[in-house]
Amino acid sequence: MLLAGDIGGTKVNLAIFSPEKGPKDPLHEKTFSSAKYSNLESVIEDFLKQTGQSAKHAVFGVAGPVIAGCADVTNLDWEISESHLKDTLGFETALLLNDLTATASAIPYLDKNDHEYIAQGEAEPEGTIAVIAPGTGLGEAYLTWDGQHYRAHPSEGGHVDFAPTSALEFGLLRFLMDRFGHVSYERICSGSGIPNIYQYFKVTGYAPEPEWLKEKLESAVDPTPIIMEAGISHIPECELCRATINTFVTALGAETGNVALKFLATGGIYLGGGIPPRILSLLKSEKFYYSYRNKGRFEDILEKIPVTVILNPNAALIGAAGVGLQRLEQS
Repeated sequence: MLLAGDIGGTKVNLAIFSPEKGPKDPLHEKTFSSAKYSNLESVIEDFLKQTGQSAKHAVFGVAGPVIAGCADVTNLDWEISESHLKDTLGFETALLLNDLTATASAIPYLDKNDHEYIAQGEAEPEGTIAVIAPGTGLGEAYLTWDGQHYRAHPSEGGHVDFAPTSALEFGLLRFLMDRFGHVSYERICSGSGIPNIYQYFKVTGYAPEPEWLKEKLESAVDPTPIIMEAGISHIPECELCRATINTFVTALGAETGNVALKFLATGGIYLGGGIPPRILSLLKSEKFYYSYRNKGRFEDILEKIPVTVILNPNAALIGAAGVGLQRLEQS
């Protein structure tokens, strides 16, 4: 049996998998609140006790960088190490993956119900696949064919310099440079970036802030869902939010095209994370696609690459399980 998990700052999803059923059909699955536990080991112990299961092998996708088998969970005061998991819980093997590496690893297992095309294109068999995932932050990863399987590789591409493509975006860059110094794509193309765009339009007087919106934002723990909802629904109308979401979509389209070129993703490019499924209609718009393919001499190459939104919210868990089951198969 394999224990796999998706470890985030808000919640922990754990599941038991068997080689016979594969990574999309867990035998037992439960979700836990991260804040209620002081460490991952305590969550695992509760899970195994509640389900009456045991496992000798484990793989976890972790929201944060993984270096030398150790990880610090973003937005959570946990330190996780492969060696400590084995020593504490008796695992024979334990593997930590960056959560986006886990999401990328799920792609070979996805079927037509798990994703939706923005642009069909024509994938090159065994071509490199790229993933860009705007959620709380902006994750990027890629997969290469090793002759038998696709293997995922981590990246910190979301932290590369933001490159404006219009006068409006040059103004946004200058505004954010004054606040942050270095401005990455994550400062814009993420859940944490949406309030940055909003503040730019508000401070520069693009449009007045409606009173109803001001009241909501002042009482909100996280302003991003409020800005997104107002920008997408237009009910009631909010010019600030609409401009914010349109700018987000344009910048995300440009960086999606950048990712496709950087990894020469002829096998396709996938948009993961929590935001793309919520703005699917905007990603299908000409605004996004024009920004994606507007790469001068390389426009023709980008038009051939399929662009897809991952709809399955358990992609990171599926990917972690897939990696673990492959390792068991090969051992």
